[in-house]
Amino acid sequence: MKKIILIIILTLSAISISAKEFSVKGPQGGLSMTLTLPDGFDKDKDSCSMVILMHGIFSSKNITPMPAIAKALSKAGIASIRFNFGGHWSSEGKIERMTIANEIAEAMAMWNYACSLPYVSRIGILGHSQGGVVASMTAGMISSDPDSSRVPFGLVLLAPASVLKNACLNGEMLGAKFDPQNPPEIAKCFGIMKISREYILSTQKLDIYGTAQAYTGPVKIIHGEEDKLVPMWCSEDFKKTYGDSAELIVIEGENHRISRKTRHVANLVAEFFSNL
Repeated sequence: MKKIILIIILTLSAISISAKEFSVKGPQGGLSMTLTLPDGFDKDKDSCSMVILMHGIFSSKNITPMPAIAKALSKAGIASIRFNFGGHWSSEGKIERMTIANEIAEAMAMWNYACSLPYVSRIGILGHSQGGVVASMTAGMISSDPDSSRVPFGLVLLAPASVLKNACLNGEMLGAKFDPQNPPEIAKCFGIMKISREYILSTQKLDIYGTAQAYTGPVKIIHGEEDKLVPMWCSEDFKKTYGDSAELIVIEGENHRISRKTRHVANLVAEFFSNL
């Protein structure tokens, strides 16, 4: 009996400790994040800009290009928070419960957390692939909210995957094929990664560019010339959406993962935010 009680106490303690590890929670629970500060930064005395980094579908805060971007920003004197969306890797939740609406809610939760940090003077947003769609819509929603006391001081989109809406409407996405009018409860991308019926149907209804255009601040769009997953027209359409406030840079020889010229792209990002 004593052993059972001890096990219960230890289990409850482990759950309590685990819960305390998450400073931010979204629709699916705790979000695993990594805070990177500039070298020598003193949170009690100094202040700095911060950029929230959002990875792509099925990716992670610790997969290229996010760590390199965090490092480049740090060298430029800018803090960053990179985090895993719900259901991805070390964050709570299930991948099949992922929707872009859920990820926007998670991005909003991370934005509110960043706003609460007393040493953060201003906040920028960056997103890669599906994270680029989330970043663009999050920036637009923050900017159109009359109760928002802050807006992003800059926005970077890396190969923003607005093509996801077309894929869900056409019934073919990342190797998964389905009836777009009546999709299955679960479809498998790349043969193993799960997306849900809810993901497919909700993505079909997204007003990506209409939501994004509410953000009127400076935008940098970066796209690899040899990206085989997200077509160039996605970045071109975002450029049209933002007009003169946006710049589109095409990286020769770069792929979708930003794995060939990672440091160059990271430096472009750091330079953009540093000059604002």
